Amino acid sequence: MKIVFATGNPGKIREAEEILGEGFELVTPASLGITEEIPETGNTLRANSMQKADYIYKKCGLPCFADDSGLEVDILGGAPGVETARYAGPEKDPKANIAKLLTEVARREKEAAMARTNGVSTAKANRNARFRTSVTLIVNGEHHFFDGVMEGHIAYAPAGKGGFGYDPIFIPEGYEKTNAQLGEAVKNSISHRGKALRAMADYLKA
Repeated sequence: MKIVFATGNPGKIREAEEILGEGFELVTPASLGITEEIPETGNTLRANSMQKADYIYKKCGLPCFADDSGLEVDILGGAPGVETARYAGPEKDPKANIAKLLTEVARREKEAAMARTNGVSTAKANRNARFRTSVTLIVNGEHHFFDGVMEGHIAYAPAGKGGFGYDPIFIPEGYEKTNAQLGEAVKNSISHRGKALRAMADYLKA
């Protein structure tokens, strides 16, 4: 089945190809001549994924899907959330995003420790976090939604050279290594995007 993935991120494309496997031919917007930046102005992951899928479907009329993924860090009140890719600015620089997130987490930890030292009752800060993905699939003009979550926590420093985005500082629940250290096969088997895309693939194959 030929299906358009509404992204220009090579890491996401590689990941999706691995997860979906045989029977699917992934097509990028660029290969169809759609080279402009796809809008994503929603205030939720689902709104953004639907906006991107709608944009591509209106352009080409082919079966297509889009995802929007976000990292939620408890100590940051759920941030960066929908601003995950642009956390450090519109340049979407992964290294800058990671540096800012580690700085903010450390600052919040320090503030919580100082509050307790001064007798202020506050919960002990932790680094619990999760990745969420919302996928919107459009086939024959009909919308279908698939979601995935991966729980874990934020590392103290980047580790590993695999993956992309925040993978070097995210340690999934039940593991002692970051996503960037686990390897593609292991990461895809447990990832938020992997769960959503496998659900989508099951639907398409049914």
